[in-house]
Amino acid sequence: MFLDFIKDFFIKRTLKKSLSNVNNNFSSEKVQLIGILIDESDFDKTEALLQKINENTIVKNNISLLIYKDKIKKEEVIKYPFLSWKDVSWIGSIEKPEVKQFMAQKFDMLISYYDVEKAPLMMITLKSNARFKVGFSTIDKRLNHFMIDTNVEKQEVFTNELIRYLKILNKI
Repeated sequence: MFLDFIKDFFIKRTLKKSLSNVNNNFSSEKVQLIGILIDESDFDKTEALLQKINENTIVKNNISLLIYKDKIKKEEVIKYPFLSWKDVSWIGSIEKPEVKQFMAQKFDMLISYYDVEKAPLMMITLKSNARFKVGFSTIDKRLNHFMIDTNVEKQEVFTNELIRYLKILNKI
Protein backbone atom coordinates (compact mmCIF):
# COMPACT_ATOMS: atom_id res chain seq x y z
CA MET A 1 0.00 0.00 0.00
CA PHE A 2 2.75 2.41 0.97
CA LEU A 3 4.75 1.42 -2.12
CA ASP A 4 1.74 2.22 -4.30
CA PHE A 5 1.64 5.70 -2.79
CA ILE A 6 5.35 6.24 -3.55
CA LYS A 7 4.92 4.85 -7.08
CA ASP A 8 2.00 7.23 -7.66
CA PHE A 9 4.13 10.13 -6.39
CA PHE A 10 6.96 9.34 -8.83
CA ILE A 11 4.60 8.91 -11.77
CA LYS A 12 2.84 12.22 -11.01
CA ARG A 13 6.20 13.97 -10.72
CA THR A 14 7.19 12.65 -14.17
CA LEU A 15 3.78 13.66 -15.51
CA LYS A 16 4.11 17.17 -14.08
CA LYS A 17 7.45 17.62 -15.84
CA SER A 18 5.96 16.37 -19.12
CA LEU A 19 2.92 18.65 -18.87
CA SER A 20 5.11 21.72 -19.00
CA ASN A 21 6.02 20.85 -22.61
CA VAL A 22 2.52 20.11 -23.95
CA ASN A 23 1.75 21.17 -27.52
CA ASN A 24 -1.85 22.42 -27.68
CA ASN A 25 -2.19 22.47 -31.47
CA PHE A 26 -5.05 20.42 -32.78
CA SER A 27 -6.43 19.55 -36.18
CA SER A 28 -9.64 20.97 -37.57
CA GLU A 29 -10.20 17.95 -39.83
CA LYS A 30 -13.29 15.74 -39.65
CA VAL A 31 -13.29 12.90 -37.14
CA GLN A 32 -12.91 9.48 -38.74
CA LEU A 33 -10.95 7.43 -36.19
CA ILE A 34 -11.79 7.59 -32.47
CA GLY A 35 -9.85 6.28 -29.49
CA ILE A 36 -11.60 5.93 -26.15
CA LEU A 37 -9.74 5.58 -22.86
CA ILE A 38 -12.09 4.43 -20.09
CA ASP A 39 -11.50 4.04 -16.36
CA GLU A 40 -13.64 1.01 -15.50
CA SER A 41 -12.64 1.17 -11.85
CA ASP A 42 -15.62 3.47 -11.26
CA PHE A 43 -17.63 3.04 -14.47
CA ASP A 44 -19.32 -0.15 -15.69
CA LYS A 45 -21.45 1.02 -18.64
CA THR A 46 -18.82 0.77 -21.37
CA GLU A 47 -21.14 -0.95 -23.86
CA ALA A 48 -23.82 1.73 -23.46
CA LEU A 49 -21.23 4.48 -23.98
CA LEU A 50 -19.91 2.76 -27.11
CA GLN A 51 -23.45 2.32 -28.43
CA LYS A 52 -24.27 5.99 -27.93
CA ILE A 53 -21.07 7.20 -29.60
CA ASN A 54 -21.46 4.67 -32.39
CA GLU A 55 -25.02 5.65 -33.27
CA ASN A 56 -24.19 9.36 -33.47
CA THR A 57 -20.75 9.49 -35.04
CA ILE A 58 -18.60 6.84 -36.62
CA VAL A 59 -18.98 3.20 -37.62
CA LYS A 60 -17.86 0.80 -34.92
CA ASN A 61 -14.83 -0.41 -36.89
CA ASN A 62 -13.24 3.02 -36.49
CA ILE A 63 -13.42 3.07 -32.69
CA SER A 64 -10.55 1.73 -30.59
CA LEU A 65 -10.98 1.17 -26.89
CA LEU A 66 -8.56 0.88 -23.99
CA ILE A 67 -9.80 -0.05 -20.52
CA TYR A 68 -8.07 0.81 -17.24
CA LYS A 69 -8.82 -0.92 -13.95
CA ASP A 70 -7.04 -0.40 -10.67
CA LYS A 71 -7.20 -4.11 -9.87
CA ILE A 72 -8.18 -7.00 -12.09
CA LYS A 73 -9.60 -10.12 -10.50
CA LYS A 74 -8.11 -13.46 -11.55
CA GLU A 75 -11.34 -14.86 -12.99
CA GLU A 76 -12.42 -11.57 -14.58
CA VAL A 77 -12.68 -11.53 -18.37
CA ILE A 78 -12.24 -8.22 -20.19
CA LYS A 79 -13.04 -8.32 -23.88
CA TYR A 80 -11.15 -5.12 -24.79
CA PRO A 81 -7.45 -4.27 -24.48
CA PHE A 82 -6.75 -3.22 -20.91
CA LEU A 83 -4.14 -2.20 -18.41
CA SER A 84 -3.94 -2.02 -14.67
CA TRP A 85 -1.82 -0.33 -12.04
CA LYS A 86 0.65 -3.24 -12.23
CA ASP A 87 1.39 -2.52 -15.91
CA VAL A 88 2.83 0.92 -15.13
CA SER A 89 6.47 1.31 -14.08
CA TRP A 90 7.76 3.63 -11.38
CA ILE A 91 8.67 6.27 -13.97
CA GLY A 92 5.33 6.13 -15.75
CA SER A 93 6.31 4.02 -18.74
CA ILE A 94 4.03 1.27 -19.96
CA GLU A 95 5.50 -1.71 -21.77
CA LYS A 96 2.29 -3.58 -22.57
CA PRO A 97 2.11 -3.91 -26.41
CA GLU A 98 -1.62 -3.14 -26.66
CA VAL A 99 -1.18 0.09 -24.73
CA LYS A 100 1.87 1.14 -26.72
CA GLN A 101 -0.05 0.54 -29.94
CA PHE A 102 -3.02 2.56 -28.62
CA MET A 103 -0.76 5.50 -27.71
CA ALA A 104 1.05 5.40 -31.06
CA GLN A 105 -2.11 5.27 -33.19
CA LYS A 106 -2.99 8.59 -34.88
CA PHE A 107 -6.57 9.10 -33.75
CA ASP A 108 -8.60 11.99 -35.08
CA MET A 109 -10.13 12.22 -31.60
CA LEU A 110 -9.27 10.72 -28.22
CA ILE A 111 -12.03 10.57 -25.62
CA SER A 112 -10.54 10.40 -22.14
CA TYR A 113 -13.53 9.02 -20.24
CA TYR A 114 -12.40 9.47 -16.63
CA ASP A 115 -13.08 12.26 -14.17
CA VAL A 116 -10.64 11.33 -11.41
CA GLU A 117 -6.99 12.14 -11.97
CA LYS A 118 -5.11 8.86 -12.04
CA ALA A 119 -1.50 9.02 -13.12
CA PRO A 120 -1.57 6.10 -15.63
CA LEU A 121 -4.63 7.48 -17.42
CA MET A 122 -3.20 10.98 -17.57
CA MET A 123 0.10 9.60 -18.89
CA ILE A 124 -1.67 7.75 -21.71
CA THR A 125 -3.70 10.84 -22.60
CA LEU A 126 -0.55 12.96 -22.61
CA LYS A 127 1.47 10.55 -24.76
CA SER A 128 -1.33 9.79 -27.21
CA ASN A 129 -0.86 10.87 -30.83
CA ALA A 130 -4.47 12.00 -31.11
CA ARG A 131 -5.11 15.18 -33.05
CA PHE A 132 -8.05 16.29 -30.88
CA LYS A 133 -8.48 15.28 -27.22
CA VAL A 134 -11.76 15.43 -25.33
CA GLY A 135 -12.22 14.85 -21.62
CA PHE A 136 -13.84 15.99 -18.41
CA SER A 137 -13.30 19.43 -16.90
CA THR A 138 -12.14 17.94 -13.58
CA ILE A 139 -8.92 16.72 -15.21
CA ASP A 140 -5.85 18.92 -15.73
CA LYS A 141 -6.72 21.51 -18.39
CA ARG A 142 -3.42 21.01 -20.24
CA LEU A 143 -4.26 17.42 -21.23
CA ASN A 144 -7.36 17.98 -23.37
CA HIS A 145 -8.30 20.39 -26.14
CA PHE A 146 -12.00 20.25 -25.27
CA MET A 147 -13.56 19.61 -21.85
CA ILE A 148 -17.11 18.84 -20.83
CA ASP A 149 -18.33 19.82 -17.35
CA THR A 150 -20.15 16.72 -16.09
CA ASN A 151 -19.22 13.47 -14.36
CA VAL A 152 -18.71 9.89 -15.49
CA GLU A 153 -22.10 8.66 -14.28
CA LYS A 154 -23.92 11.05 -16.62
CA GLN A 155 -22.85 9.43 -19.89
CA GLU A 156 -25.95 10.66 -21.74
CA VAL A 157 -25.08 14.27 -20.93
CA PHE A 158 -21.46 13.73 -21.93
CA THR A 159 -22.26 12.10 -25.28
CA ASN A 160 -25.01 14.59 -26.14
CA GLU A 161 -22.74 17.55 -25.41
CA LEU A 162 -19.86 15.94 -27.28
CA ILE A 163 -21.96 15.30 -30.40
CA ARG A 164 -23.47 18.79 -30.21
CA TYR A 165 -20.10 20.52 -30.05
CA LEU A 166 -18.51 18.28 -32.67
CA LYS A 167 -21.27 19.37 -35.04
CA ILE A 168 -20.71 23.03 -34.13
CA LEU A 169 -16.98 22.62 -34.70
CA ASN A 170 -17.77 20.88 -38.02
CA LYS A 171 -15.86 17.76 -37.02
CA ILE A 172 -18.62 15.28 -37.86
